[in-house]
Amino acid sequence: MKQKIRFEKNIKNGILTVLESSEVDPGVVMPLHEEEYSLEEMTAAHNTGRDAFIALLRRRSLFPTRDMSEKLFDETKDFFADANMEKVIVDYNDTEAFPGEEDFRLEDDDVELDALLEEDGDTKEDEIKEIDSDDDTPSFTPEDTSEHEN
Repeated sequence: MKQKIRFEKNIKNGILTVLESSEVDPGVVMPLHEEEYSLEEMTAAHNTGRDAFIALLRRRSLFPTRDMSEKLFDETKDFFADANMEKVIVDYNDTEAFPGEEDFRLEDDDVELDALLEEDGDTKEDEIKEIDSDDDTPSFTPEDTSEHEN
């Protein structure tokens, strides 16, 4: 899943806003969650080091994985160092957490769906006509006094 984490400084109010967005469909990014932090505390935590930054960033409602948290720390170094920089966007794809894995691609030669369907069973038109030849119309007689027909 592709995610975008946007860090925005509100220097006047001393607030750091972190907005998490995710790609719900290819090319469609939807905002998921927004958190506000003290800009001064977050800058101090970032300057202290990775673990302090991650500890302050994680909350009950925003708890990024360790891999993602480390990337956020690394990608925001210039952002916290430059007081005039107001916004930074960090792109994260969760496939980055598994660097040894390769993307799964289904090749056309891998599965011959038509061949599998043909092997499943042969329904000829004669067989279908034979099944449908019986009259399925319900017939009721006056002697039928069940409660369902009343």
